Amino acid sequence: MGIKEVELFFDKFNKKDDIIHVPDSSATVALAAQSLGVEEARIAKSLTFINKEDVFMVVMAGDVKIDNRLYKDHFKAKAKMLDAQQVLEHTGHEVGGVCPFALKNPQMKVYLDESLKRFTTVFPACGSMNTAIELSIAELEKYSNFSEWLAITK
Repeated sequence: MGIKEVELFFDKFNKKDDIIHVPDSSATVALAAQSLGVEEARIAKSLTFINKEDVFMVVMAGDVKIDNRLYKDHFKAKAKMLDAQQVLEHTGHEVGGVCPFALKNPQMKVYLDESLKRFTTVFPACGSMNTAIELSIAELEKYSNFSEWLAITK
């Protein structure tokens, strides 16, 4: 999994050529924003969590963090993120390139956080530490096959 699978995924929608390859690392929000020349908030970061046996992803704006109280109220459990190896096992993407596209487990639930809605377009990663794609919010909804919108960040 990784960039090759994401390219194949977006090729089905004639969007493969929209994937942005940068020469430097875009593995963190700060590096991605710098490489892409955009504000950090517009980087759509993808975090993976486990709740009992359910593994899921939350995509949020680059300038927010999980609000533990809001998370617990919604999921009825304390937030527990996967470690790097678990992220790779469940998503097929390495940390730094995790995205909601071409997931190893296509049944993994993807949630979008309301923090993204303030932007016309955002930049999620594309399966590697030096790729991204600019998507409208409607496109992010479509291509991520999201389950629902949440408000669990601060």
